[in-house]
Amino acid sequence: MNLAIIIVNYRTANLTIGCMSSLLDDPALPDGTHLVIVDGASGDGSVEAIAAAIERRDAQDRVSLLPLTVNGGFAYANNRGIEAVRVGFGEAAFYLLLNPDTVVHPSAVARLVAFLKTKPEAGIAGSRLEDPDGTAQACAFRFLSVASEFESEIKMGPVSRLLRRSSVVPQDLPEEPSRVDWVSGASMLVRSEVLKEVGLMDEAYFLYYEELDLTLRAARAGWECWHVPQSRVIHLVGQATGVTKREGVRTRRPSYWFDSRRRYFVKNHGRFYAFMADVAWTCGYVGWRIRQLLTGKKNDDPPKLLRDFLRHSFSFSRR
Repeated sequence: MNLAIIIVNYRTANLTIGCMSSLLDDPALPDGTHLVIVDGASGDGSVEAIAAAIERRDAQDRVSLLPLTVNGGFAYANNRGIEAVRVGFGEAAFYLLLNPDTVVHPSAVARLVAFLKTKPEAGIAGSRLEDPDGTAQACAFRFLSVASEFESEIKMGPVSRLLRRSSVVPQDLPEEPSRVDWVSGASMLVRSEVLKEVGLMDEAYFLYYEELDLTLRAARAGWECWHVPQSRVIHLVGQATGVTKREGVRTRRPSYWFDSRRRYFVKNHGRFYAFMADVAWTCGYVGWRIRQLLTGKKNDDPPKLLRDFLRHSFSFSRR
């Protein structure tokens, strides 16, 4: 198999069917491509709806549906999809991890695959993610650090300019493919050799930070990561999880976000570094909240964010 595309569904059947359709309608989809839709025990009729959509498209030979009995999270579901490919078809040359809340432009997948085929030192490549109107989204990043945790929360121009080399989101990415530290898991192509060398996604992450962790492990093993803007994918931000959505009432950030963040820092940098990252985040966020109060700026943050952050950091520090 040339390419396996893994799409994880959890109670987003309509989005998943739309994503699948955009792939099946792409005349440039590489030969030897198979889609695996993994359902994380949705229990809402998603499996039946997706199965019916596959049958309507007469795509049973191109799409497999893998219903799971438990919702083990994003990494868990992707790993089960990859394992199903290996058992059913043999090792694929490439694995594309694709969010269900995406719509793939024609040739987007082919361009990612072509890029990795011509650059053997590159192990991971990510698409340009964009809004439906074509506006680019943040999708290529620098690795997290103590400085980046402070800069991301203080939201102050002079500080951001001073720490611009530490900012997680690089400014003004070129229009040509560029090497970055990590890319969004919403559309991330991984070479099979990378997974053989560093292993699959860490299933201790329920949701968030798992693609960052995988890319860091790949980088430490000597693999490069690239952003390929010619591969364009519409990303309906937050529609699959509800956590990062831009519109509507902000909901409280779920506990698994804090757990994943904490795991990333402790696992990859140690407990003391994780503690310093927590301090940096807290100082930055408190500074931002003070500025909000003094200037009357609108607070669009999730409810009780600081309280939840401190509670989770404190509980972890005692373990």
